[in-house]
Amino acid sequence: MDKNETYFDYTASGMPPVPPAPEKEKGSGKGLFLIGLVVGVAIALLVVGIGYLGFGLQAAMERQDQPVLSENSVVDEKLVSKLQLLEEYIDELFYLDEVSDEDLKTGIYKGLMDALNDPYSVYYSAEELSSFMQQTEGIYFGIGAYMQLDQETGLPLITDLIAGGPAEDSELRPGDLVYQVDGESVQGLSLDEAVAMIKGPEDTEVTLTVIRESAEDFLDITLTRKRVETPTVTVEMLDGDVAYIQITEFDDVSVDQFTEALAVAKGSDMKGMILDLRGNPGGSLDAVTQMCRMILPEGMIVYTENKSGEREEFTCDGKHELQVPLVVLVDGNSASAAEIMAGAIKDHGLGTLVGTTTFGKGIVQQVIPLGDGSAIKITISAYYTPNGSNIHGIGIAPDVECPFDGEAYYGSQDHPDNQLEKAKEVLAGLMAE
Repeated sequence: MDKNETYFDYTASGMPPVPPAPEKEKGSGKGLFLIGLVVGVAIALLVVGIGYLGFGLQAAMERQDQPVLSENSVVDEKLVSKLQLLEEYIDELFYLDEVSDEDLKTGIYKGLMDALNDPYSVYYSAEELSSFMQQTEGIYFGIGAYMQLDQETGLPLITDLIAGGPAEDSELRPGDLVYQVDGESVQGLSLDEAVAMIKGPEDTEVTLTVIRESAEDFLDITLTRKRVETPTVTVEMLDGDVAYIQITEFDDVSVDQFTEALAVAKGSDMKGMILDLRGNPGGSLDAVTQMCRMILPEGMIVYTENKSGEREEFTCDGKHELQVPLVVLVDGNSASAAEIMAGAIKDHGLGTLVGTTTFGKGIVQQVIPLGDGSAIKITISAYYTPNGSNIHGIGIAPDVECPFDGEAYYGSQDHPDNQLEKAKEVLAGLMAE
């Protein structure tokens, strides 16, 4: 892995927006909340965060080889002594299945990261890191569903289903909350850990116990894992020479896919564009800034600030500014890198946002290898839109509010998408000006 690679808040299974996931009302409360920190649990599954590598990696490696107990460190002789005492009690008294030394060590590392009380900062074992990095390749063995962590319940939320994947042919729906995987609760786990439980060898089965607002009880849905290839950018020409481009994730492969999509749209003599970012959980900072440079005017794309106040700016030279009217579809599942693109478009006045307020993830994560195959992903900074707004916990409000009509969509074989129809209406008005 390139040690300089950076990520946004990586989601899990994938992500497209059409149809977008039904959004929960604030305060509606599904009755499930995080019940506490879990130390030393499982691993990772599918989809996207941003990050830098601004740490002294070599120095960290040297510290691993030559540990020194510092006066300012929580790792002191008293802590080491207490850990040894706990280990003795476990060895002598723990009644259930035997735990390996490696599991205990991993539990300590995970517990340290859990203590940050940040769902985006996690420890990866070597196996977990390998699974996480598969997300950038766009190919994995799983169920074919896009996921992100639901802030209200702390459970994985299905944001969309990948076309042709096992989830699309099942009873699983966007908006479902995953409560158990094969009978094991995922409450308190990070998204990566829950995702790892869902992924598995091809042609094996996995049963998800989900919570659905319209259902009176839990639903058990069994799926067979398959090889899933995730197209992250698709393009379609609609009536009136309108290009419809959907971005479901900002991965390394997304840059070339977006380039091709724009070439198709321009080659088809588009007169206007609808850019669909619904259900997009984020991805790579490098990918989203490269893609923004293909459509934005000259100026700021995004900038970040770390805990020391150091600022890094990402700008655009404006040489490829989009020359046709633009409408951007967003919803409560548009997060992280998707919000960077939507925020830049809105602040520059390049397009009109239609839909509902975005997720509100305005912080940046960095993946840092630790030299033994393991790594941490840790929140290192906040990002700001060109006008200086930090949208963390707030989101980006659309210019035209239009809640998704899930009842109409799922209640008809035609699957009418009222948000897309509103986008067409708004774009027609812009094209007529």
